[in-house]
Amino acid sequence: MFANFGSGIRLRTGSNPFFSIFKSPQNPPPVIINLSQNLTLAMATLSAPDNRRPTCPSCSRPTSFCLCTRLKTPVLENSIAVTVVQHSLEKKHPLNSAKIATLGLKNVDVICVSDVLSEAHFDLHLFESNPEMRSHDSVENGKKIEPADISFTIEKKGVVTSLVNNWNQIQDFDQLLVDQSAIDGVRNGLTVKKMQRGSDHKYVEEFVIDVPPGSLLLFPSESSIGIEDVNFKVKNLIVLDGTWSKATKMYKENPWLKLLPHLKLDIDKLSLYGEVRRQPKAECLSSIESIVYALKAIGGEDLEGLDCLLDVFESMVVDQRRCKDERLKFESNIKSM
Repeated sequence: MFANFGSGIRLRTGSNPFFSIFKSPQNPPPVIINLSQNLTLAMATLSAPDNRRPTCPSCSRPTSFCLCTRLKTPVLENSIAVTVVQHSLEKKHPLNSAKIATLGLKNVDVICVSDVLSEAHFDLHLFESNPEMRSHDSVENGKKIEPADISFTIEKKGVVTSLVNNWNQIQDFDQLLVDQSAIDGVRNGLTVKKMQRGSDHKYVEEFVIDVPPGSLLLFPSESSIGIEDVNFKVKNLIVLDGTWSKATKMYKENPWLKLLPHLKLDIDKLSLYGEVRRQPKAECLSSIESIVYALKAIGGEDLEGLDCLLDVFESMVVDQRRCKDERLKFESNIKSM
């Protein structure tokens, strides 16, 4: 990991030009550098753009740690589609495990979402809605706009401030969650559009997602059920990708997720993530582990192909652990100088 560490570290102090701390200039200014500063500057130099290692364009990992060559080909053609709802901060995280799913599964989509800054608006179009229950269509820029079956606006932390429901007469979001006609309508499939209000108070579209019939959300909540209680054919698995706190926030700030049936996994396995990334609970799993175990529980998939994805994830953890050990050894050597 530290093979590219050069023999000199360059600093700038005030208006003075760059100089090397290992080779003094003719008239060096009085500078005092302690070991802590020395180590920090060394790490900063390693992470600077000019010192970045070449990365694989597919998996975004350093070429020496490329994941693509570890995956079996052709990719696993999963019969149950996977939709990853990914937090925007997780997308470029070096230890993001959902990347393995996108590389190793054929039927997978990733929807990137961000935190609600001030206000967000959602339009839900049900696949099998009753046109007679809607209000009249509107016209915008000479184009006919079909009204959403359910529209609502939220503030931070997912607080619903307004609800327009053309599906039935319910005007309270919590009541909508237990209304059987709305539940049945959502389970027949829907399209969700999210618009985020910016600092200029204008709404900007963040994503549009089709949620097909037979969708199941993998998330532990009070309404979650075990796989043995799922009474419909699962065609699409929705997984939240982010730290546990970020996943919980995404769940609260995307209330449409609450309208879907929830699945919880009864697994006593410890995540490999615990070795390299902090987990809030021992039973918390990475995104790729959650996807694999859920697909196995639902059934009908290539078990060997799914195990291969876990093997790739384990190899990624081994890489990270080795780099961590090398870094600790490097820091120890620097401090002992």
